[in-house]
Amino acid sequence: MGLKELLEKHKSSIVKKWIDAIFHTYLPDTSQFLKSQPDPFANPVGNAISEGLQSIFDELVSDPDWKKVRLFLDPIIRIRAIQNFTPSQSTSFILSLKTIVREKTAKQLENGSEAKEIRLFDEKVDQLLFLAFDIYSECRERIYSLKANEEKNKVFKAFKRAGLIAEIPEEQPDLNKSTVL
Repeated sequence: MGLKELLEKHKSSIVKKWIDAIFHTYLPDTSQFLKSQPDPFANPVGNAISEGLQSIFDELVSDPDWKKVRLFLDPIIRIRAIQNFTPSQSTSFILSLKTIVREKTAKQLENGSEAKEIRLFDEKVDQLLFLAFDIYSECRERIYSLKANEEKNKVFKAFKRAGLIAEIPEEQPDLNKSTVL
């Protein structure tokens, strides 16, 4: 049995462990809530993570469409970027997939004939990590830009209230007067 078949066979347990790996990066109370609350409206973060990781795993097992993968990964990383996780904390859950896959498939892959398949799967996971880091960087850049614009607006409004800024009326050229050049 090849790696793809093993991954499909163990999909539910692999994805469950992967979801648990990301939930364990949160504080214990938050982690427990994310795991125990199945209602997507009461637990949008847990729902986004669960659905996203399931879809990402499906893509990684087959030939991934990286545009689709980005769509599934974006909400997960976006959430983690605004929660002030560091870049490594935001993306480390991706690497845990390699360990989980090896744990679930080790007994069936003992003969080593699937070494090339495992290496190719690892490369997909690495590519996923790079994509996650790009998304994280874009999100943080956007957050910093929004904060900078907010500060500029606060300063502008304060100056305006203090009378330090006044509107300069645009001068309209008088067409009746002749201009000497």
